[in-house]
Amino acid sequence: MSNNVLTSSSPWSIFAGPNLGYVMEQYDLYQTSPEQVDPELVALFQQFGSPIVEEGYTATEGVVANVQPGNMSKIFAAVQLADAIRSFGHLAADIYPLKDRKLDTTKIEASYYGLTEADLVAIPASLFFTVPPANVSNGKQAVDFLRSIYTDKIGFEFSHVEDKNEREWIQAKIESGSLKQSLNTEEKKAILERLTRVENFEKFIHKTFVGQKRFSIEGLDTLVILLDEIVKMAEKQKMNQVQMGMAHRGRLNVLTHVVNKPYDMMFADFAHVPNDYFFPEDGSLEITKGWTGDVKYHMGATYTHKSGLKVKLAYNPSHLEVVSPVVTGATRAAQEDTTSKPGYPTYDPKKALSVLVHGDAAFAGEGIVQETFNYANTKGFSTGGSIHIISNNMIGFTTEHYDSRSTRYSSDLAKGYGIPVIHVNADDPEAVAQVARFAFEYREIFGKDVLIDLIGYRRFGHNETDDPTVTNPLTYLIVSKHPTVRALYGEKLTSEGVVTSDEVKKLDADVYAQMQASYDHVKQVGEEKGHFEISMPEEVKTGYPAVDTSVPKEDLLQINNELLAWPETFEPQNKLAKILNKRIEAVETGKIDWGHAETLAFAATLRDGNPVRITGQDAERGTFSQRHLVLHDKTTGAEFVPLHNVSGSKATFAVHNSPLTETAIIGFEYGYNLEHNKALTIWEGQFGDFANMAQVMFDNFISSSRSKWGQKSGLVILLPTGMEGQGPEHSSARIERYLQSSAENNWIVANCSNAGNYFHLLRRQAKMLGTEAVRPLVVGTPKSLLRHPLAAATIEDLSEGSFQEVIEQPGLGKNVKKVERILIGSGRVTIDLAEHVNDGEGFDDTHILRVEQLYPFPSEKLSEIISRYPNVKEIRWVQEEPKNQGPWKYALEYLLEIADGKKLKYVGRPEMASTSEGDAHSHKVAQAKVIQDAFAK
Repeated sequence: MSNNVLTSSSPWSIFAGPNLGYVMEQYDLYQTSPEQVDPELVALFQQFGSPIVEEGYTATEGVVANVQPGNMSKIFAAVQLADAIRSFGHLAADIYPLKDRKLDTTKIEASYYGLTEADLVAIPASLFFTVPPANVSNGKQAVDFLRSIYTDKIGFEFSHVEDKNEREWIQAKIESGSLKQSLNTEEKKAILERLTRVENFEKFIHKTFVGQKRFSIEGLDTLVILLDEIVKMAEKQKMNQVQMGMAHRGRLNVLTHVVNKPYDMMFADFAHVPNDYFFPEDGSLEITKGWTGDVKYHMGATYTHKSGLKVKLAYNPSHLEVVSPVVTGATRAAQEDTTSKPGYPTYDPKKALSVLVHGDAAFAGEGIVQETFNYANTKGFSTGGSIHIISNNMIGFTTEHYDSRSTRYSSDLAKGYGIPVIHVNADDPEAVAQVARFAFEYREIFGKDVLIDLIGYRRFGHNETDDPTVTNPLTYLIVSKHPTVRALYGEKLTSEGVVTSDEVKKLDADVYAQMQASYDHVKQVGEEKGHFEISMPEEVKTGYPAVDTSVPKEDLLQINNELLAWPETFEPQNKLAKILNKRIEAVETGKIDWGHAETLAFAATLRDGNPVRITGQDAERGTFSQRHLVLHDKTTGAEFVPLHNVSGSKATFAVHNSPLTETAIIGFEYGYNLEHNKALTIWEGQFGDFANMAQVMFDNFISSSRSKWGQKSGLVILLPTGMEGQGPEHSSARIERYLQSSAENNWIVANCSNAGNYFHLLRRQAKMLGTEAVRPLVVGTPKSLLRHPLAAATIEDLSEGSFQEVIEQPGLGKNVKKVERILIGSGRVTIDLAEHVNDGEGFDDTHILRVEQLYPFPSEKLSEIISRYPNVKEIRWVQEEPKNQGPWKYALEYLLEIADGKKLKYVGRPEMASTSEGDAHSHKVAQAKVIQDAFAK
């Protein structure tokens, strides 16, 4: 440990002889009659426990061996004072650049504990340290030393960290002086140069592109220094990736100076010149683009260093914190090896790092932050610790901190998760760099999240057209008089003799001139080459490709047998074993149910070489006990995953039960799939409408990321749906919401009624992964139909079939001239219709068509089928959802065209505010009426 400073873990180690005996007697009394013990001693017993000296320990000679019991209250008070400085020093720390917050020194004053300067001088320094720092020999010097390091430009909060080893490591790091090691001359010059670029970038845009929004970094310029230092540490540790997420504040500066997007490209974005003209020729920068585009401060990029380290800034919308789970998901994907061997992926958290930059108001206010912290240490979602940074400008849009939250710090939420919090003054670049190194090292050693609260200010309004003096006049009076961090640091280095004032001025002028030259170049190229539009890729325009999704029968039989071959030492629960063993018979009798078909699809996909990852609140078993991908020994509880033992597998299979959160987990899986585009990545809702909680993920990422940012996702969303009398929240998956967002072949929305068709749908999705044709897949999956005979598949369906956009009802439509009415529906209601017609006897005038794929809508296929029946007079759309919900209003435009003058009728529930009836009896009556109306003459 640097400087040979060891911190003391408790006050008892300094006691010996009679004094130790006295303390032990008082502890015995405390255990039976605490009211008879001095309150200060009670507090120490509560904090440090029994005063029993560890075996083999020798008390420090001459510390308090001769202290009389009556004077021990001074010793105890001194221990409390030292502990208070370590715990509450941050309240008095110089962490606010504007110095507009009242500091609280109450709990770190000696007088608060009844101590005088003379009392402290009389107490040896060894009471505070096992090995005191140099030049610290008594309690007064010890307290001064502690105050100097705990109330400087960095404030520490770590007393809430539960693990003793972590606390001692942090304390030793702080008090040894290793955290605040001085930077050398070259490092200082590099920081000054960096700050000069950061400041001039903002000044140049402000002057050149007047009134254009950029969401300036100014006031938090050292965010770039902080990120720079983390990237350097990652490169030093030979990491593969640093994945970053942040909102719009300061984003353009980070893109330019951390992700190395050239000045030409950035200025081209402001000047409305295509930035493609200015890509670095060495291929080090990757930027994807969509055909509709997005504002410049939502865009991302990837920069590859010469060392091979990739630094990625995620594309994200203005919904602030929602990018956090996306980044951690992508990071987890970058940490996993999914192709070396079957089983669960090999996970190495040292391969990649996630860095999440938060706004102070959003960090405290957005629930997605808590969700992201909550899964950070779980098996399926850990990344080995994220470095969180609060880019703290001490204000919301116009909202002051006292209206923004109910806590002292915006960072206080994080303490509930037992992670250290470091507050640092953004006007001290060297302290910022030191904190970055500390955070990286902590994450490397303990594999946990860590939070840096970078406290600065906002030099201008929320955007460059906003005048903050209207709502925050006092704050902005201070800001207007406050020098920039570049100016402050230039003065500091000048006073230290590192640079001269002329050198500072020249650097400032040279950097600005370089930016002017870049902009002049942009204008010239723009005039010469002009503008061009980005068009939708042909692979997207033409829809999904035709792929072979069948699996040879002999392969399916082999897979099926292997999935039921458990180790001799493994014994599943009796009832479950019987259910699973019926899958041998199901293959022979043509009763392959939903969960069975799904497992076979996963196994075949693994044999093809695509990893499979499925998560959800009950994904391992399945909400409706239909899946059972993880089996548990009935005696030992040991787990066994049958899909890990399929011969010929070329990739890994991972299934994880997720925390009870939808938004963060869907975001995580979206990010995972973006990074690992060959993995069949699936999220399943416990019930379909639980995805309502994650609407922002669908609206701003999954449905639109390709058109906005050129980001290709193949994420699969499974939404159990069906009106079955379970009440409003366990009925409809609100499929209409996904259909409303359907356009430009942005995804596939399906509502399958057959296990075989679901098998081929999954297989088709896996075949498209990693290609230009890939897109997300939203599937309405069944509940009661999971084991329904009419929804079952034969092995021939799997081995010889393919995905059918439309399924015709077996037994109907044989006499084409007699059919006068065609019923069209989607999902579960079509099985109700099938049950009603049974074998088709007596329904010669009716045909039923199941729309298995709602988007893209299969108009061509439906028209082709209907054209076979020359005497059709009426087409009826049948759905179980209320008229204002479900697919009806989406399908109506297509149906009118398909009907081509024939009568078109809606059959279903009337318009309703709720999704369904609230009790089973009312549901049964309403559902019976839907079916009755469907066949009414």
